[in-house]
Amino acid sequence: MTNASLRRRLRRPRRDDDRKRGIGTFLRDVVVIFLAALLISFLIKTFLIRSFYIPSGSMEDTLQINDRIIVNELVPDLVDVKRGDVVVFTDPGGWLEGTAPVAPASGGPVSDGLSWFLTQVGLGAQDSNDHLIKRVIGLPGDTVECCNDYGQLSVNGVPIEEPYVKFPPGETRVSGDDFSVTVPEGSLWVMGDNRYNSKDSRYNRETPSQGFVPMSDVVGRAFVISWPSTRWTWLGDYPDVFRGTERDGE
Repeated sequence: MTNASLRRRLRRPRRDDDRKRGIGTFLRDVVVIFLAALLISFLIKTFLIRSFYIPSGSMEDTLQINDRIIVNELVPDLVDVKRGDVVVFTDPGGWLEGTAPVAPASGGPVSDGLSWFLTQVGLGAQDSNDHLIKRVIGLPGDTVECCNDYGQLSVNGVPIEEPYVKFPPGETRVSGDDFSVTVPEGSLWVMGDNRYNSKDSRYNRETPSQGFVPMSDVVGRAFVISWPSTRWTWLGDYPDVFRGTERDGE
């Protein structure tokens, strides 16, 4: 082999070749990172947290229409539900019958398409029309009654003061209707904070679940309002409200 042919074999690639190879590597890395991010987001949505928007005023003033919330999906499978928790659950059957679907405000085809895509991978707010959100008042085995002479609700015979309840003008009773129930095993008794505008456990006694929410239908516990930014706040479970309502053995 002559020196000239050896030099041709050892000649470095042209700068154009280096540049194309570098761009190709960069684009490949971007695609890999993007796909990995989507996979992680999907896994987070499936097993850890999910975002929902609020379609109705049944939880006012705690939650407003079109608020976005983040839900901890470890509840109740790995983390126990507590009295006072705000939970998202799928319709146990008949709760949403006759309720018109409500969608968040449209931002146009491009914005709506992006929102749909983000929702699928767990980065956007879930369509909430087949879900409900209420506050847990009674756990399995609890007796929930309303109302006493002071218009209060009682859990296991203990009257409670509920600072989160929204009252119509001039009203002092926390429920417009009296009731007394014992929560069956594996279920919850839930009520909206806007008691006079909430189709909750009280008004679903004729459905297959008889007004109770099976634990298996609970998606998770709402723990933060994530949007709009002016309403960012943690959602508490008011442990002081339910202190003393525990049953023997809890």
